[in-house]
Amino acid sequence: MKAFLALLEALRPKQWTKNLLLFFGVVFAQRAGDTSLLLKSLEGFLIFCFLSGSIYMFNDRLDVKRDRLHPVKKNRPMASGRLSETMFRFGFVFFSLGSLAWSWSLGRNFFLVALVFFLLNLLYSLWLKHQVILDVFGIALNFVLRAVAGVALLAEHLVTGIETGGAPDGSAFLSPWLLVTTFFGALFLAFAKRRGELQIENAHEHRKVLASYTKRLLDQLLSLTAGVVLLAYALYTLWPGTVSRLGQDIIISNLFVTYGIMRYFYLVYREKLGADPSELLLKDRPLEVGVLLWVITVIICVGN
Repeated sequence: MKAFLALLEALRPKQWTKNLLLFFGVVFAQRAGDTSLLLKSLEGFLIFCFLSGSIYMFNDRLDVKRDRLHPVKKNRPMASGRLSETMFRFGFVFFSLGSLAWSWSLGRNFFLVALVFFLLNLLYSLWLKHQVILDVFGIALNFVLRAVAGVALLAEHLVTGIETGGAPDGSAFLSPWLLVTTFFGALFLAFAKRRGELQIENAHEHRKVLASYTKRLLDQLLSLTAGVVLLAYALYTLWPGTVSRLGQDIIISNLFVTYGIMRYFYLVYREKLGADPSELLLKDRPLEVGVLLWVITVIICVGN
């Protein structure tokens, strides 16, 4: 029983909130009322939870020696010795191959996105995470792939473009605004995480790439990416195609996105947090309220 619990912990369930991005496709396509698509999105969410969990296990296996030097990571199942090498191998193979096999049942597009997601994460664990700037790009692309996966569940063919109309019958529209906002939003969170990690004593011993970052550089990158996120999202809510589908009230959601970004800045600089965005979302009540109000606003606009 202890081995099973250690295996479950190694999958990092607290990080699974990132995979909620898969529901954006069915929600913003105004098809959340379609039970079959909603169930497919739930399947996709679970697949990405288990697939990303297997990658976390793989990454922990590679970093086990460094994690033992970290004040928090030393308590992880692999670093603490609670998860054996045998259980790690079983869990990694079972959850990675099992998730990819499951993804095939949801369509070729979804399978290909899941496969690229898996391979990109392997590349990140083996090489990208040691390359300054590229390490954060790898994280951001993972978020973009989650968003694309959610759209890939909707139809056999994907159509993209800035046109004001929707996709033709039998296709799903992949909005460039979704890709841009997701990418730069993820960059902002990843740079905030690096900023938080720099505050740990002897930070570069826990993560080599931190030796290439400085607080001043990360401050500038945070400001840059935050500005792009706010601008991209504002343009999305003002775009004629968005207004025609969701109505003018979607503009109100800018209040909560702006508050969320500013609250995050406060937590990073004033409270010296930001090393784990997923845990921040689960712990900071004002941030949770802001996200909840944004979700309610979007649901109301989508439902009209």
